[in-house]
Amino acid sequence: MSKRVYVVRHCEAEGQPREARLTDKGVQQAAELAGFFLTIKIDRIVSSPFVRAIHSVKPLAELKQVEVDTDERLSERILSTKVLEDWLEKLQATYNDLDLSFDGGESTREAMARVVSMVEEIINGVDENTIIVTHGNLMSLLLKNYHSDFGFEQWKNLSNPDVFLLEFDGNEVQPKRLWK
Repeated sequence: MSKRVYVVRHCEAEGQPREARLTDKGVQQAAELAGFFLTIKIDRIVSSPFVRAIHSVKPLAELKQVEVDTDERLSERILSTKVLEDWLEKLQATYNDLDLSFDGGESTREAMARVVSMVEEIINGVDENTIIVTHGNLMSLLLKNYHSDFGFEQWKNLSNPDVFLLEFDGNEVQPKRLWK
């Protein structure tokens, strides 16, 4: 039996804090996301506890009558607890050196292990079709875990929202972008 994990990046938001809400455009995107999944069977939805992630999937959850569970393992990766003026260059470096970390931040390997542990739990669970809602950087690291060529440039090309499918059939998994 194959398992499908739909990896969703949240819709457009007002900012980076946990409490950041969706913009007006983000609210519209959340409705489009619900429409996108209209004909797809969904057994479970798990979201980052960040407001923008939960609100991105709320219209879909209501439409499908599926409760949204939250899991801290889907929270955005913290690059550093200090303000980094050159954060983009530092982020890029973490795609090449998986163990590189900055003050108070997670390395790529640590963040990847966190999100992969959650996905493995899903694969070993009873649900066949699960949506997980997360953030751009963490999404890119999850995809990198299953497709090593996924890196910084691919992260930069992710959209808000974005949807990838991870289909698990035995040991084979190939990430596939579904969003337009």
